[in-house]
Amino acid sequence: MRSYRTRAIVLRRTNYGEADRILQLLTTDGKRSVIARGVRKEKSKLAGGIELFALSDVVLGEGRGDLGILTSARLIQFYRHILEDYDRLQFGYLVIKLITSASETLDEPEWFDILHEVLMGLDVLTIPLELVETWFYLRYAAMLGHEINLSRDITGDKLDADKTYRYDSTESGLRASERGNVTADHIKLLRLISAKPLAILAQIGGVSEVLAECLHVAREHAAV
Repeated sequence: MRSYRTRAIVLRRTNYGEADRILQLLTTDGKRSVIARGVRKEKSKLAGGIELFALSDVVLGEGRGDLGILTSARLIQFYRHILEDYDRLQFGYLVIKLITSASETLDEPEWFDILHEVLMGLDVLTIPLELVETWFYLRYAAMLGHEINLSRDITGDKLDADKTYRYDSTESGLRASERGNVTADHIKLLRLISAKPLAILAQIGGVSEVLAECLHVAREHAAV
């Protein structure tokens, strides 16, 4: 039986039979469904390597059809701090749900990188949850071919630092508005969040006053 090693994040665990589990894994190569035989037995060597909210090193073998076999699992990093904060935990579940659904039709390796980054960000309690959320929603939309335009408004004009804007959900973009809440500072931060990893963004100070509106724009654009 041919097998290969990869890194994986558990998306879903379903009990099967008396002691097995069917797992949906997000790997560096895309989503995989595997069976973990005997994993619910007390002395199973696999159990500790397939935790939720964790990064694991796994060995997958060929099975019948599309269902592979989990032959080895070792925990690399358990993001336990996520479990200490209810809001972070619930957002973690939401991200897993959204990526699981999206990867049904768009099974791309980039989903693994996005989910891994989100889990790492959620695990660091000093990184604002709003920042993690905004970062995810912008990338989620972009992955689905719906990247937000942060250079031009919905009419095609370049965004002007002296104007204010509002997000137009009908046109999926920014519309110039005298009563708009989106300023040049919001646009600047949205551009940074779209381009940088969370670890770097967490080092940028003075964003708390504009982050809430950035999250509103990102969430509206992702339409979740």
